[in-house]
Amino acid sequence: MSISFKKFLPHILVLIGFVIISLTYFSPVLQGKSIYQSDIVHYIGMSKQQKDFKQATGEETYWTNSAFGGMPTYQLGAHYPNNYIKKLDLTLRFLPRPADYLFLYFIGFYILLLVLKVDYKLAALGGLAFGFSTYLIIILGVGHNSKAHAIAYMPLVLSGILLTFRKRYIFGFLLTTVAMALELVANHFQMTYYLMFLVLVLGIAYLVDAYKKQELSHYFKTVGILSLAVVLAIGLNATNILATQEYAKVSTRGPSELTINEDGSPKEITTGLDRDYITEYSYGILETFNLYIPRFMGGGSHEDVGKDSESYQFFLKQGVPPLEAREYAKQTPTYWGKQTIVEAPAYIGAVVIFLFIFALFLVKGRLKWWLVGGSLLSLILSYGDSQPFKFITDFFIDFIPLYNKFRAVSSTQVILELCIPVLAIFGLVKLFNNFNKEEEKLKALKYTVIITAGLAVVFLLFKSSLFNFVGGSDGYYRQNFGQQFMDALIADRKAFFTADTFRTLILVLIAAGTIYLFLKKKLSETKVIMAFAVLILIDLVGVDRRYVNNDSFVPSIRMNKPYQATEVDKAIMQDSENFRVFDLVSRAPAKASYFYNSLSGYHAAKLKRYDELYDFYISKNNINVLNMLNTKYIIAEDEEGNPFPYTNPDANGNAWFIENIKFVNSANDEIKALDSLDTKKVAIMMTDDKYASFLKEDIMIDTTATIKVETYKPNYIKYKSSSAVDGFAVFSEIYYKDGWNAYIDGQLAPHTRVNYVLRGMNIPAGNHDIEFKFEPQVVKTGSNIALASSIIFVLLLLGGLFYNFKKEDKS
Repeated sequence: MSISFKKFLPHILVLIGFVIISLTYFSPVLQGKSIYQSDIVHYIGMSKQQKDFKQATGEETYWTNSAFGGMPTYQLGAHYPNNYIKKLDLTLRFLPRPADYLFLYFIGFYILLLVLKVDYKLAALGGLAFGFSTYLIIILGVGHNSKAHAIAYMPLVLSGILLTFRKRYIFGFLLTTVAMALELVANHFQMTYYLMFLVLVLGIAYLVDAYKKQELSHYFKTVGILSLAVVLAIGLNATNILATQEYAKVSTRGPSELTINEDGSPKEITTGLDRDYITEYSYGILETFNLYIPRFMGGGSHEDVGKDSESYQFFLKQGVPPLEAREYAKQTPTYWGKQTIVEAPAYIGAVVIFLFIFALFLVKGRLKWWLVGGSLLSLILSYGDSQPFKFITDFFIDFIPLYNKFRAVSSTQVILELCIPVLAIFGLVKLFNNFNKEEEKLKALKYTVIITAGLAVVFLLFKSSLFNFVGGSDGYYRQNFGQQFMDALIADRKAFFTADTFRTLILVLIAAGTIYLFLKKKLSETKVIMAFAVLILIDLVGVDRRYVNNDSFVPSIRMNKPYQATEVDKAIMQDSENFRVFDLVSRAPAKASYFYNSLSGYHAAKLKRYDELYDFYISKNNINVLNMLNTKYIIAEDEEGNPFPYTNPDANGNAWFIENIKFVNSANDEIKALDSLDTKKVAIMMTDDKYASFLKEDIMIDTTATIKVETYKPNYIKYKSSSAVDGFAVFSEIYYKDGWNAYIDGQLAPHTRVNYVLRGMNIPAGNHDIEFKFEPQVVKTGSNIALASSIIFVLLLLGGLFYNFKKEDKS
């Protein structure tokens, strides 16, 4: 027992250290504060209705009416039955957010290096190098929690795969299953998709190695085992995956039926996102050096240049008061790259890059080519539409399945941010082993210094001739502030460039000196590890805290209740009827969703048809479309710029009987017909709609007919209808085929899509109860699969452990 504890004691101490470091970096969480994450603020606004509903009823709703007229909650934090892997995930994330994600970064990478047979001290060092990579900290600062979540589990997935390739079939299978299930539960399929690229590169490297060693049978056996693990992991997440797959087809990530834009011009036909949208955040070729020198291209889009800056002095010379000039200086547009907006540079670290280059000269074999291949692939893909690599991005968009479902190609760099620290740590592994001769290590050190330090020196000496420090948006600043401001701005950009390049040079020389002293037997292995731990922390944490620090935290109440009701909001909320609100004033897109049912919201995957309707009409305040969406209030500004709630007396209400149905032949005709349509009397329907067979030739009219809402919940609506004749009713609710069922007097009745996005159905004469229930079959099916998968996994886990223990007893 004591031997076993002694064996695990170092790992326990490392875990405790990771906990302490995570809480230390995000120390305000210990004071009850929360990090202010803009994306999470939007999420809170979008998800409030479903959370309030669950708190009031104990029931989970998979539909919300609070945003974009109505949409599923599948991508808004919906909770599903039998999702036991989520419970495991919550157990692992026991620290307060965002320290929990930082801890996951550390521990996942630590396990990966242990699986690669790295000493625990170097594995811990690697965990710090990975976890404090600037991009991984920045995404926590802005609230890309699901992205951070998925990235954190990537090393764990690789650990399971590598363990299986090392013929530890049982533990490899079990670890891969759990890790992949956790990866999927993070619900950021873009990151998981990029992980697949790295796994493919790994698979190719191992295939070549297996062919050379004549171990193809083992290779394909491993692939088979891993495939089963992935299938089981998918089963454990079946509900979320099936729901996402169903929703993606009709979301903005799916194909459009339109062939025209809002202005009537031809629309590019795609099966996913538009090409320009995918490549909007393309990494510039020159920005590659941001990985090595943090503010090589100015840092973030807006940085604080300080009182000693030329920009600050410029504003003082213009007569701007010092306090106001200081505020301007805090938002100086220092970034001069090609991306639209950048929160911070994707800095991996001068010391880590130095060790990576050092490792290139010493590490041999499949590990090196896997990590280098993955790094190069992710870097090239991150360039997006940047020449000369645009053709590669075009190829992936056109021919690689699912690639056109994701935007922000610069995000592919998460792969190199994982690969580079792994190889960097192996640089130290090779430094400490006795297999490489001292001459070889000194030679590797010499070449590494020439490359890394030499590059920094060249940049320092020739910066003015190599770079112009002019950004893509500088024309705007020149026009509004003049050439003198531009001269001051470029001077500040040069100052940033010089300071950080010099900083990198110093760190590289210290790192090189540390290795040199070790090779000359002046430093022990332990002291070298400690020295690099200090260097990496100073390097990475020093940059991280420029962007995410204690100032990023606010009292928890600001995050728990990010929106405060204004007098306008309070006035609208006094109205107890059911209606929608169109907010033209608030700059917070999800604010309206926080208080009432809104036409707007904030989400990366809206319903495609509604998004198109928004672009064509809602954004242009088309009153016919606003009326059919039952927009009773429009928040606008008066002549003095004060917000006021305009009451729209012409809103159609929750449901109404129409006089006529107009048939059209295409989606283009359908959406164009809404421009001048009298939506109170006429509805638009496609000629190929199967529901047309249920329609009578002539719609009869009862001018006294009524249809009113009795019960209105996110997932259930009940109406009372009264009519002397058979009629056709339009409901101001968003149509969603897979989930909403209609009932007349308790009997299932067909309904269809009308007016491009709404629901419509025949209503028989007489008095009737009409109900709409959101009953997604995908949730029921997925939950059953998840339950079965959980049972299978538990049985395999117990069987695997029993077999392994029995095998150990025999040995």
